[in-house]
Amino acid sequence: MRLSEIKQILNQSDQIQFLLPDGEKVSAHFHVTEVGRIEKHFIDCGGTERSESVINFQLWNANDYDHRLHPEKLTNIITLSEKVLKLGDWEIEVEYQGETIGKYGLDYDGKSFLLTTKQTDCLARDKCGIPQDKLPVEQEASCCTPNSGCC
Repeated sequence: MRLSEIKQILNQSDQIQFLLPDGEKVSAHFHVTEVGRIEKHFIDCGGTERSESVINFQLWNANDYDHRLHPEKLTNIITLSEKVLKLGDWEIEVEYQGETIGKYGLDYDGKSFLLTTKQTDCLARDKCGIPQDKLPVEQEASCCTPNSGCC
């Protein structure tokens, strides 16, 4: 989900609810503790230089059961972040702590924001040297695994 999409949804919503990939609800008393701009500059396993920009929302639960984040409050946080951080209409990733900090994609089902699982992938499949039929089923998303000879 891009920034423009969440802003449009928030403008038409009277409450905010997030669901984890397993369908469990993020506690209604969550806070968005950060809106950030994350820049990634890297070289893929084929030697191609790449860069990526995403917007990061960090969700956090406190024992503050009396407060709920309303759509207009999150819209105000986003508006300030756009101005100060010079955010583009980039994809949003969400950090949320379960047993450890997880990074999720973001989608919407018409009622709730869905935290979606993210996958790694080989960006240089044409240079990887591993034929598609040799990739293990569970590794199809990434040809650059340890001992693959790719990287």
